[in-house]
Order: sequence, then C-alpha cells, then structure tokens
Amino acid sequence: MGEHIKREICYKGFSPRRKDITILEPLVVMISTTDVYHVVAATVPLYFVMILAYISVKWWKLFTPDQCAGINKFVAKFSIPLLSFQVICSINPYKMNLRLIFADFLQKLLALLVLTALAKISSRGRLNWIITGLSLSTLPNTLILGLPLLRAMYGAEAEPLLSQIVGLQSLIWYNLLLFLFELNATKEATVAPSSGTTGDREALQESQYKEGEEVQSRTTRKGKAMLILLTVGKKLMSNPNFYATMVALVWASIHFRWGVKLPDIVDKSITILSTGGLGMAMFSLGLFMALRPSIISCGIRMAVVAMAMKFVAGPALMAVASFAVRLEGTVLRVAIVQAALPQGIVPFVFAKEYNVHPDTLSTGVIFGMLIAMPIALAYYSLLAL
Repeated sequence: MGEHIKREICYKGFSPRRKDITILEPLVVMISTTDVYHVVAATVPLYFVMILAYISVKWWKLFTPDQCAGINKFVAKFSIPLLSFQVICSINPYKMNLRLIFADFLQKLLALLVLTALAKISSRGRLNWIITGLSLSTLPNTLILGLPLLRAMYGAEAEPLLSQIVGLQSLIWYNLLLFLFELNATKEATVAPSSGTTGDREALQESQYKEGEEVQSRTTRKGKAMLILLTVGKKLMSNPNFYATMVALVWASIHFRWGVKLPDIVDKSITILSTGGLGMAMFSLGLFMALRPSIISCGIRMAVVAMAMKFVAGPALMAVASFAVRLEGTVLRVAIVQAALPQGIVPFVFAKEYNVHPDTLSTGVIFGMLIAMPIALAYYSLLAL
C-alpha cells in the first residue's frame, strides 16, 4: 500500500501470526481481542456518522430533501473520485498478482452472466436489477472492514492482496457500474418519448409499413443502439470518477517506474477531500434513511434476498472463479473471505445518484456491517478445515 493509504488506515496492535499454530487450534488464538477491537474501531465511526445524519433530518430537521440530494451529489462527483485517485495511486501496477486479478474478473463475469440469465426469465428482468445484483454480490466493503479483518486472519500477507482488489474496484468495476447506470438512464429516457399520443403511434406505424416493416425495424434498432452507446460513452467520459481513475493509473505507472512523487500542494489538496469520502458517503446514507418511512425501506423479503446475494452468492462465485484459475493457499482464502465482506458504500452513493434501488443497497450496507464479523469468521473456519 502507498504511504497515503497507510496514513488513512493505520491499524496498530495486530498480533503476529505464530507459525506453530495449527488449523485445529481455536480461532480465538488466531484472532486476538486486539484484532477484534480494530475491526470494531473501523466499523463504529461509520455508524456514528450515519446515525448523526439520520438524527439531523429525522429529529432536528436540519436538511431538506433537495439539500440531502446535493450532499449525495457532492460525494459522487468530488469525494469518491478523489478517494479513487488516492487509492489507485498507491497501487504498484508492475507488481500485481495476475491470478488474483483473473479470479476477480471471472467472478464479475459469472455474476453478470447469471444475473442476465435470471433477468431473461424473470418478470422483473430489467437492467436496473442486473446493476443492483452486481453491486450486492461482487462489490464488498474491502477498504474499511476488509483490511483490519483479513490482516487479523492472515497476517500482513493479506494487505497487498486486498490493496490490489481495492484498486481494481476503483479503476474498473466502479466505472463499469457507472457505465451501466448511464446505460439504464439513457434507455429509460429514450423509451419515454416513444409513448406519445395515439395519433403519433399510428402515423409511425403507417410510415414503417410503407418503407418495409422488417428493414425499417432492424435499421431503427441498430441506429438506436449506436445512439444510446454514444450518449452513454460521452456521459461516462465526462464523469469525474472516470478521468480521476484514468489519471491515477497514469500517475501510478510513472510513480512506481521512476519514483516521482506528487508535489505536497497537490497531494494535500487531494487528501483533504478524499479522506472524508467514505464518511460523507455514510452521512448520505443516514440522510437517505431519515427520508424513508422505514429503515428497511426495501421490505423484509428483499432484505433477505440482498443478504443472500451478498454473503452466499458472492463468495460462491469467487470460489468458482478462484478454483478455475487455480488460486491456492493464502491467496485463495483471502479472495473468498473478502468476497463475503458486507456491501460497499460507494455503490449505494451511485445508486442514490441514479435512483436505481438505493433502498435495497442501503439495507445491504446497514445490516451487512452488523453481521460482517460472524460471517467472515464462519468462512475463515470453513477454509481452515
């Protein structure tokens, strides 16, 4: 990890892993009370910020719905892009575990294929549910909870592996998520004008009939698809998160090749905003909860489905992908356990920005962090057998 991220996430007091400990010894020997404290210390501040935001709207009435939306937009357009920049700049692109990267790619690909197949046969088969399913099953909270928890389990060896996964999330998967969000928004916008008056529809049908229904239909679909993709591409490239990650990749390549460092003025200007990125994201989550009539705004059934996708489907897909690329040892265990971490906060911010099932993702974040420790310990013990 780079020095910037180390300043942000400096977990002291981890008990070193003893080489004479066998897998048959109790888990409490491997994960000390100090380790548990550091995991709790990483979790409680997130809930503190979320509860403070909830109270500020629910009881104190400090923010209006428009102001809450503005705060979320600030997080999506400024805090998260700068946090992504900082994370990617700390990753050495010349020293990556290629098998771990392939496993991560394969997990996302499998998730997309499964979700697309389910969308084809389901009555709710729309792109927005594919996006939500992908967020729930494959984008965990690795940065905040993953580092202290997996370092306690597998020692310092887990840290560089997790940093690579975090870097891939910021560089590739969050941008893919934004692409899908923009695609969904553009498709919905193009559908709306087509549902005009009856006279317009009849005139359109008559025109298509005269020019040849089949040829016209194919031409229209191809042209419409190209127009949608061009529109989505332009919107994605104008998104601050996209060019922040691209610039970060270029800078990381320069930094780790020639040892060039960012000027202090630039470094501190980025750090002052990025350090509050996740805190502001949790604040936005608390505001969203306060504006809803219920904390579990998606309903009990959908909450159970979200937990199953997060803690069962996600690790299962990662296990399949890891065995496919022949991961083994600590790398295999880290890959599977990190996939069982709770829902990431950043996907919620994007879902709120594009209004694509933010209630489901908010439930995944809130309750996922509550059960993160026992779930991770369960996978840890299973993998130790």
